[in-house]
Amino acid sequence: MKLSVRIEVFKESDVYVAVSPELNVSSFGETIEDARMSVKEAIEAFLEECEIMGTLEEVLEESGFSKVNDSWKSRKPVSEEDLALAL
Repeated sequence: MKLSVRIEVFKESDVYVAVSPELNVSSFGETIEDARMSVKEAIEAFLEECEIMGTLEEVLEESGFSKVNDSWKSRKPVSEEDLALAL
């Protein structure tokens, strides 16, 4: 089975934080690559635990993924933008 997951990396103080928005999993590292590897491990652990609990397909579907043949694909936005609001 294959799964394609989007991650975002942010600089926060003196560390890099990597986030998988669809799965709501995050981790950090001292470099961008460390953060990527760390979030990859965190995602793998999360998915393994879901599989052990028997909830993997349900979690993926609720996170916006759909199964196509032997792969899980995340939904893609038809539009993406930053929205400025006055508070």
